[in-house]
Amino acid sequence: MRVHVVSDVHGNSRDLKRAGEGADALICLGDLVLFLDYADHSRGIFPDLFGVENAHRIVELRTARRFEEARAFGNRLWDGLDRNAAIESAVRRQYADLFAAFPTPTYATYGNVDIPKLWPEYAQPGTTVLDGERIEIGGRVFGFVGGGLRTPMRTPYEIDDEAFAAKIAALGEVDVLCTHIPPDVPELCYDTVARRFERGSAALLDAIRAIRPQYAFFGHVHQPLARRMRIGATECVNVGHFASTGTPWTLEW
Repeated sequence: MRVHVVSDVHGNSRDLKRAGEGADALICLGDLVLFLDYADHSRGIFPDLFGVENAHRIVELRTARRFEEARAFGNRLWDGLDRNAAIESAVRRQYADLFAAFPTPTYATYGNVDIPKLWPEYAQPGTTVLDGERIEIGGRVFGFVGGGLRTPMRTPYEIDDEAFAAKIAALGEVDVLCTHIPPDVPELCYDTVARRFERGSAALLDAIRAIRPQYAFFGHVHQPLARRMRIGATECVNVGHFASTGTPWTLEW
């Protein structure tokens, strides 16, 4: 059995179309949407609406962790525009392209920048969406939990720690844990380029220690200090920033 795993697609439909080649299934751990590319400020919903110079400025503020200034700057740009309508229209265009690129079968969960309410409109019959749910693939039980935890960034699918923990608990014992965010371990949460800690889940870390799955897969942190780490019996793997690498992580058994 061969499964390919991707995360943080961020608009890369070109490579997503090839991500399932040679595999029995594809797993996607979310963040399909590209709102703003921190490496190329000309790409994404934000520069399409407001231009590259404004994208430069908001990246500068966010990277400096001046979140309130970044929010105020963004609010001035949005003044007079229907923010929700503009974003949803742009996201719909991206989702139409990205969901069409998924091979059959694909098992997917949401990232923190995704909009879950739109997924049922675009997920095709070969794509199974899971969040707080488990499924058997090739004789192994995979558990999926999507979304991120609350942050000053206020991305679309951030939930309370308690709600995230409840979804983890609902999985029960699994062979493979699949989440968008990492467990709350500093080396797995620190982004070496953004120079900040992203939020990881303490509940996920507790589950790894208690359930002892063979693997825990996640993304979210684009340039982590550590991409892999063993916690007890579990191999914890950041499957990579697929938007930039275009290469899936391979699991075989």
